[in-house]
Amino acid sequence: MELEGAIARLVGAGGTWVLWLLAGLSVASLTIVLERLVFFSVHGKRLEATIANAGEQASCPAEAEVLMAAAAQTQRLRCERNLAFLGTLGNNAPFVGLLGTVIGIIGAFRQLDVSGGQLTAGLMAEIGEALATTALGLLVALPAVAAYNGFQRAIQVRLNRGDARGREVIAKLHARAHALSLPEAAS
Repeated sequence: MELEGAIARLVGAGGTWVLWLLAGLSVASLTIVLERLVFFSVHGKRLEATIANAGEQASCPAEAEVLMAAAAQTQRLRCERNLAFLGTLGNNAPFVGLLGTVIGIIGAFRQLDVSGGQLTAGLMAEIGEALATTALGLLVALPAVAAYNGFQRAIQVRLNRGDARGREVIAKLHARAHALSLPEAAS
């Protein structure tokens, strides 16, 4: 009985709260996108250099690989901050919109029952609100998914560039180690 009462109160509140929830989630998504854009514009190029610089601190190629792998992982974590929220929002906002649609349709059936099967303005308002929540759910999800995918791609490109620069560092360390071992072999 308590569950039925809670559901009845939820439906009775209408889908407006779902619209507000989706609007709030959209603002949160936009905030994260803007913050990540600023982060990448300020720190993007440094990511590659940070990975290579970690390798340059090493005394041998094996140490350089370990240091650069650790630096790459640290940079990945910095770059991916809050991106899980965007991915989750992109996957779930349509379902939140669908919840609003279901609530609106249930409200429309109630209006239909109250009106004795007659089409009324209240019925049409319920249906309109139901459709609006579906649309808003999609409008929140699509940019979140696009931003998530774009940022993931940017991170992968930067990490690959950092890896390439790191391989150059390892090659130089190998050459230096080889050059140091040649005089010993000649003696």
